[in-house]
Amino acid sequence: IAEGVAALIKYISGRTSDRVGRKPAVATGYGLAAVGKIIIAAATVWPGVLAGRVVDRVGKGIRGAPRDALLADGVATTSMGKVFGFHRAADTLGAVIGPLIGLAVLAAASGNIQVALWVAVIPALISVALVSLTVEKRRPKRRDVASSADPSVATTAATPRPKAPPLPPRVRLIAGLLAVIALVNFPDALLLLHLNEQGFSTMSVVATYALFNLANAAIAFPAGALSDRWPRARVYALGLICFAIGYIGLAVADTGWISVLLLLVYGGFAGITDGVGKAWISSLCPPDQRGHAQGLMQGLTGGAILLAGIWAGLAWTSGSGLGTVPMMIAGIVSALAAIGLLMAGRRLG
Repeated sequence: IAEGVAALIKYISGRTSDRVGRKPAVATGYGLAAVGKIIIAAATVWPGVLAGRVVDRVGKGIRGAPRDALLADGVATTSMGKVFGFHRAADTLGAVIGPLIGLAVLAAASGNIQVALWVAVIPALISVALVSLTVEKRRPKRRDVASSADPSVATTAATPRPKAPPLPPRVRLIAGLLAVIALVNFPDALLLLHLNEQGFSTMSVVATYALFNLANAAIAFPAGALSDRWPRARVYALGLICFAIGYIGLAVADTGWISVLLLLVYGGFAGITDGVGKAWISSLCPPDQRGHAQGLMQGLTGGAILLAGIWAGLAWTSGSGLGTVPMMIAGIVSALAAIGLLMAGRRLG
């Protein structure tokens, strides 16, 4: 539910930000994320946790596409990979530090998760305040064709707002392609469930997730920089190879330390594809359509991940259980997609 709500809002928010600006949406998004964390921390029954999670995801949906368009607006197309790679690395580094702080708080609070959830509210509130430091590049307002072609034609209050032009065909193609691939990218929470079912304790799962994010952060910037020099389709394919190795390996691994290593390899998928995918989409459209493009791509892939979570969850106990069947299917499909992108190369941009 949370991911589905976020996916729909990403598209709406991204498209709207092309007209009304990026910064207000970014501030609203981080503000709602903070409210969501407060609701979760205060919850005593599961519907309260669900409500907080949905509010948090709504916030993420509102801020995601406008924030990424804001990043793209400030740099040349030839440097977008570096910018999104740096953002991915910095953002994920927070996901490394956060769980480590959570572990420390859990240890100090004798495992009281409620205390850790309240501590998580603090950085959420700080992030809202920091949005005020961002600067949005002013973009020329879109004018209708008649008034731009003939200076004597004045735009009046009665003149209808010109319709936004359609996104370039290649942008729609890439967004659709990435959404199809995302149909096998089920939420990471299921992988953590797999570790827990293998015998990992809650503390061990949190620590392993921190290592996963560390691998994610370490590769994000180099992958982004590589995509500025190499076809982004092929760099994205490298991430899918990491995905295939991680998922297929986890499906057959029966040793704890091997599962940890495979999760680190899978971290390469997240580190490579997130920033590279956003740079890929942003480089294929004009500045006044980047919010729309990011919203379309992120909305479609978010919806696909929702569907992936549903089918993987339903198939989780099939076969030998522990998610073996859905992980094997996802790994094989990802490997085939990687081969396709490597072959396509520069034809996809």
